[in-house]
Amino acid sequence: MSGSTQPVRGVELSRSAEVLQRAAPRFAKVAVGSAVRSYGRRTAGARSLPDYLIIGAKKGGTSSLANWLLQHPEVLRMFPPFQRLKSAHFFDINFHRGVDWYRGHFPARRAFRRESGAVVGEASPYYLFHPAAAARARATVPEAKVIAVLRNPVTRAYSNYWDRVAAGAESLPTFESALAAEEDRLAAVDGRRLVTDPGYYAFAHDHHTYRARGRYLEQLDRWLSEFPSSQVLILPAEEMYADPARTFGQVEDFLGIRDDQSIDLKTYNQRSKPPLATNTRRELAEYYRPYNEALYERLGRDLHWEDERG
Repeated sequence: MSGSTQPVRGVELSRSAEVLQRAAPRFAKVAVGSAVRSYGRRTAGARSLPDYLIIGAKKGGTSSLANWLLQHPEVLRMFPPFQRLKSAHFFDINFHRGVDWYRGHFPARRAFRRESGAVVGEASPYYLFHPAAAARARATVPEAKVIAVLRNPVTRAYSNYWDRVAAGAESLPTFESALAAEEDRLAAVDGRRLVTDPGYYAFAHDHHTYRARGRYLEQLDRWLSEFPSSQVLILPAEEMYADPARTFGQVEDFLGIRDDQSIDLKTYNQRSKPPLATNTRRELAEYYRPYNEALYERLGRDLHWEDERG
């Protein structure tokens, strides 16, 4: 894949697809998108469901890992391959649309060369955090491999804030003000409906959960209660970026695809931001300490996030 194209929605395209996307007028893109989804639903019976799900965490490295995998010759793109699809957001936002709608986002089974281990998947960091996603995934794709990339929750939360600002989803002027507002924002979210009503969507739960998303163990436990540990791979983001070749090798082994050392393991979706205030870093580190310790005990390893200053 060309390294010169810029990722949008987290997924990079080939140069030819990039040129076509930029040249097409907006009305044409909308019409094509609608037609593609309709066609995908009509042909759902001939399509496969995903072999793997990258479930988060938000700003933990899901875009990098998804793009690395899409360079692999044994990993297929979502349907259609000329769109920048990273996820169908089925298990978090679109579950009410039904499994045929979901199947319509994946290649036809004839596109798979099972003898060579071809796989397809998707990546939504909201899957880890959404309280109903794990059970929905288990009911729909019980054989899927699940990958979670976890990052120091302090730096994750700070990056999440600036990402939401850049996306136009956050209007509060400072990270500290967003942290202070989080509890009140979430008070309006109906937690029961998030689980029981597939059509219910809460903007604040999706976009304004900076502190809450760093309590990883309560989120992972939902997935580990639905999927056997042999189908779940948990990767520390710090190790992934410090030694991407080693981490990607783990992912290849986990998914059963061959070792390919030609993958461009560059970083995606990085944003420049001012330094995090020392007092805020200290407060968040203390807040997360018991949650991190419980996670370390569950994983059987210390991730040393308390030592991180980046």
